[in-house]
Amino acid sequence: MKLPDLTELALRNLRESVLRNSLTTIGISVGVASLVAMLSLGIGLQQLASRRLMKSGLFDTVVVTSRRDLRNFGREEQRNGPAPGESRILDEPTRQDIEHLPNVLEAYPDIRLITELRYEDKPHLTMIAALPASAKSNDAFETVQGHFFSSDMAPEAILQKAFAEELLGRTPKPGLDETNVAELAAPLLGKELIMRYAQREAPPAAPPTPAKDRSPASDSQNLADAAYSVVSREQKLKIVGVADLDPESMRGPTRARVFLPLRLAESLHVMQPSDLREISRAATDQPVYSSVSVRVKNPSQVQKVEDAIKKMGFNTFSILDASRSIQQFFKVLDVFLGIFGSLALAVAFIGIVNTLVMAILERRREIGIMKAIGASDGDIKKLFFAEAGAMGILGGIVGVALGWAIGQVINLGTNVYLRRQSFPPEHFWSVPWWLVAFALLFSFLVSLAAGLYPAGRAARLDPVQALRYE
Repeated sequence: MKLPDLTELALRNLRESVLRNSLTTIGISVGVASLVAMLSLGIGLQQLASRRLMKSGLFDTVVVTSRRDLRNFGREEQRNGPAPGESRILDEPTRQDIEHLPNVLEAYPDIRLITELRYEDKPHLTMIAALPASAKSNDAFETVQGHFFSSDMAPEAILQKAFAEELLGRTPKPGLDETNVAELAAPLLGKELIMRYAQREAPPAAPPTPAKDRSPASDSQNLADAAYSVVSREQKLKIVGVADLDPESMRGPTRARVFLPLRLAESLHVMQPSDLREISRAATDQPVYSSVSVRVKNPSQVQKVEDAIKKMGFNTFSILDASRSIQQFFKVLDVFLGIFGSLALAVAFIGIVNTLVMAILERRREIGIMKAIGASDGDIKKLFFAEAGAMGILGGIVGVALGWAIGQVINLGTNVYLRRQSFPPEHFWSVPWWLVAFALLFSFLVSLAAGLYPAGRAARLDPVQALRYE
């Protein structure tokens, strides 16, 4: 039987029982819509999590620490790399080397200190951290009250919400609504803070001792000469913003509550704990860092950048390491959502079988005539497969459209609720092109599988008995 004849016969048979075939097709559509809705929810949630991580500046960031840091003892990287005493120092030249690695956007030092800030002549002990200009795109500063730093060298400060409450003498009470950030920022913006800190001053560089004159005593003398002085300094800062979110969620319990521009913090030459561990570096006036944050051009290149930095003799950590378990969770979630979404399609499978079996009973005489004039068993099977496939494709198309519409309605309703709760809207429902293709193909294959039994049963009919059927 030729394909045009087969198509014409299949469509004619479907039109003869419009109501029953339409109900079966609707059943397929509901099954496909359920599958698409479930999977698109899982995909949308995964994309939402990825967007939040990307926007937070963590997903494309690698934190580099020295193997010389005693806090890193016992880590797996040390057992696989050079000994701590033989590893490189994480100083400014090393930072520049890291910044010039392929796929690296920038590498900036982690400058932080616990110091005293005076506000209206009252002392407040807190932790301060420096932020690069690129941090402006961090989602923590999307809702900042005020503005970001006007320049990298501006004597300005952005406060965390908790520290702003401390400056104003407010103590949050459990069980009550949190203080609005705008209310905290209003009396603080434009006010002045005085930061007291310890500045490291290196002595004038002495000429190096010739190799022929070097001795253990001269080396000890050079080390003594390299010792630097610590001077107490003050820096006035203008409060320009109050942030609600924490831009340092990777820092664990050592999160800062006040933020300065990075270049300003570098120019202050603040005494760092790493300076004590590497006192011999003071003679060169090269700062030594406890850690360096490396931003990668593309999250897909994070692993390559990590490997390159490890080869240089440093320890690394990225959110990619911690997100592997999250990715595994979403994969398991997608499997379960797909299984539950397919249950409705299983019901549609039974409906197709029922519809085609009823069609056999109604068209036994027609099948007998077709066989009597030369139609083979294969032609009969193809006819029923064509009818099942047509219902599957049509039901798949309607089901995909229905699943997309369900997702949009739920997404819209959820965003209305989020706005009423003073949360920003989110798009957590996604129907990628491959999901559309998968749903249509899956619907078609399920329909063909449902047509196996009816097609085989129709092909086995005895033409003589079929012609006698009334």
